[in-house]
Amino acid sequence: MLRRSFLALALAFSAAPAMASETLDYAPGLIKQALADGKTVFVDYAADWCSTCARQERVISALREQNPQYDQAMVFVRVDWDDYRRHEVSTSRNIPRRSTLIVLRGDQELGRIVAGTATGAIKALMDQGVSATN
Repeated sequence: MLRRSFLALALAFSAAPAMASETLDYAPGLIKQALADGKTVFVDYAADWCSTCARQERVISALREQNPQYDQAMVFVRVDWDDYRRHEVSTSRNIPRRSTLIVLRGDQELGRIVAGTATGAIKALMDQGVSATN
């Protein structure tokens, strides 16, 4: 029995890099902590009912699948617009609407897309995040 438990635990830890492609749901302080830890943060301000947000999410997911370097270089955070549109996570960065994507590093905003769904533009934004990490 111990051997099975050990093997299951070892398998779970060996799968950990694959789990890095997770997108974290925003909670107060999450972005600030990631930035304080020296991470580059890709923030997706989205709403479940927003078709533009859904399109952006599909593009981002496809790009992340094609290039694992994105997940190695950045932390991906989704801010629920319905919950946080009037919260400091949105107001402090002058986020005008849902379907806004930004990349942050330290105390700087490296880039932003508002309501854009073009694969090339989203890829360029993600590439900015990778470049900042190198």
